[in-house]
Amino acid sequence: MKSIVALQSLVTALPVDLEPSDAELDAIEREMPLILADVERLDAYIKTLDRPANELDARRIRRARNRVLVERRDLTNRAAVLGGAA
Repeated sequence: MKSIVALQSLVTALPVDLEPSDAELDAIEREMPLILADVERLDAYIKTLDRPANELDARRIRRARNRVLVERRDLTNRAAVLGGAA
């Protein structure tokens, strides 16, 4: 009887290079302001999960949502400028 362990290495073979490429790291760096703004937005929503949102919470959520929209706009504009210049 064959052991399944001998076949397992063929099924679960890992790629040699597990590190992100320089291009992937650059893309993450470009998107970091948007990522941080989205984390801030989620934090504002999480604070209101266990209780009703008061006026301060509503303002915090609104500001966080607006910051996400600004960062998305800026990221899109930077991509358009870089794509148009190439």
